Amino acid sequence: MSEQDKELIAAATDAISSRYRNDWQEVGAAMRTRDGRIVTGVNIDAYIGRIAVCAEAIAIGRAITETGDHGIETIVAVRHPKPDEPGDIAVVSPCGICRELIYDYDARARVIVPGNGAPMVTTVAELLPNKYRRGSE
Repeated sequence: MSEQDKELIAAATDAISSRYRNDWQEVGAAMRTRDGRIVTGVNIDAYIGRIAVCAEAIAIGRAITETGDHGIETIVAVRHPKPDEPGDIAVVSPCGICRELIYDYDARARVIVPGNGAPMVTTVAELLPNKYRRGSE
């Protein structure tokens, strides 16, 4: 993991640390665009789980809206523990829907995920083999 990767984890941690609300905002994400900018997001939970939006999707949407950059150099998500849970904010893997979204926006994206004792870097293609494609794409 590079210093830039650690910086991204810190940005995601800062995002959820400042916006954490138990059962509402528990996950923060940070992504570095292909032009080097860092964009963050936090999840948006809802009473009806199907309409909740993941932190990675919020970060990608913000990057497109605020910077115009659709490329994802690297992305990471972290989870804030609930008040009664032990532990610290930690890197989590993107859910299946987020893996699809990340791949759709940048098939070359690097993703920081939990490793054996420390976060590690992989690619979205490694996390999502046999990616769904429309028609003959």
